[in-house]
Amino acid sequence: MITPMYNKITQINNPYYLCHLFYPCSDGKLAYFLQLPTAYYFPTSAQLFYFRAVMKFTIAAQDSETKARAGEVVTDHGTIQTPIFMPVGTLGGVKAVHMHELRDFIGAQIILGNTYHLYLRPGTDVLEKAGGLHKFNGWNGPILTDSGGYQVHSLAAIRKIKEEGAEFRSHIDGSKHLFTPERVMDIQRKIGADIIMAFDECTPYPCDYRYAKNSMGLTHRWLERCIKRFNETECAYGYKQALFPIVQGSTYRDLRKESAEFIASMGAEGNAIGGLSVGEPDQDMYEMTGLVCDILPKDKPRYLMGVGTPANILEGIALGVDMFDCVMPTRNARNGMLFTTQGIINIKNEKWKDDFSPIDPESDCEMMRTHTKAFLRHLVHTKEMLGAQISSINNLSMYLWMVKEARKQILAGTFASWKKEMVVKLMTRL
Repeated sequence: MITPMYNKITQINNPYYLCHLFYPCSDGKLAYFLQLPTAYYFPTSAQLFYFRAVMKFTIAAQDSETKARAGEVVTDHGTIQTPIFMPVGTLGGVKAVHMHELRDFIGAQIILGNTYHLYLRPGTDVLEKAGGLHKFNGWNGPILTDSGGYQVHSLAAIRKIKEEGAEFRSHIDGSKHLFTPERVMDIQRKIGADIIMAFDECTPYPCDYRYAKNSMGLTHRWLERCIKRFNETECAYGYKQALFPIVQGSTYRDLRKESAEFIASMGAEGNAIGGLSVGEPDQDMYEMTGLVCDILPKDKPRYLMGVGTPANILEGIALGVDMFDCVMPTRNARNGMLFTTQGIINIKNEKWKDDFSPIDPESDCEMMRTHTKAFLRHLVHTKEMLGAQISSINNLSMYLWMVKEARKQILAGTFASWKKEMVVKLMTRL
């Protein structure tokens, strides 16, 4: 079987794509074949395929002064209006927040789970018996799962990377496991998220050029294996899943460009930018994000992984990113840091002890307009579980308000001036 040296994907009428394949000939030239969405005869030596669209993305508006855009992603579990922030439910649930609170108080449209952690606990056997993660956790909206690639980075002390995959020891009991691209696809098929991520290596920062280049090449080879396995399998629960590849390359412009071009050529339903927000200066993050967004297809959603502060997200939106996730709002909430529409509050500070004003009088969430700063400080100070719950709901509702307001401003044509004001206001310490 001859493998194509190069392919280019172009969309025609949904749900089909044209696949342009280039095959090596004995005289050194490339033979070209066009895969049509119906049965045509081609030489048996050519492995021909087409991509069936499983997720629809439309752009409703583009900001005239920045690259921000307002769009919609349609999945089998619902529609996501972009730009969007995805609360992180690493183990299937967002810490200290009920599913109905995510939906009714926070306004979440999609949540994120982690393949590594769900594989270890509760395990894919339990998730399969439940009928997938949606039925297991009771969330009826879209779900995205990370592939475990970030754990390859964060668990460096207990893992070993090789061409086959990443071998690691469980942080729970020390047991040994091997994640290959094929196995990660199989696990995510069993978890059943609407959007699943390709297996990659997230490089650390700082990272020398040679390591970053070799790691990027490994990520690309793993991606080809992910795509092959993905195309050979189906979701276990009867609905469609979309596979997003991930751009890597650390903070090196030439590597980011090469990786973005490679990822763009895959013709995936959406694309992600990984390996950022791992310690590099914000300006480097923005430079790499802008470079990559200029290369990735404009008609596909772009996902900036693991980002970040309110300012990071607003700057990312201005650069053309559509989707974000981060543990920051919930993790910081459990430590007493509140993100509000007025700025940042450390609720542990003495100054809030007898402040009986609402937590956030401008919040979309009624709970934040009802409870006072003094009451929340009391709960946090006495380590009442309700304190972590209210703080987490506050932070997530603010993040979802922020991206919803960004969308409104894009549609109204006023995003650039609004963003400039909000970046300062939302990051001000109160």
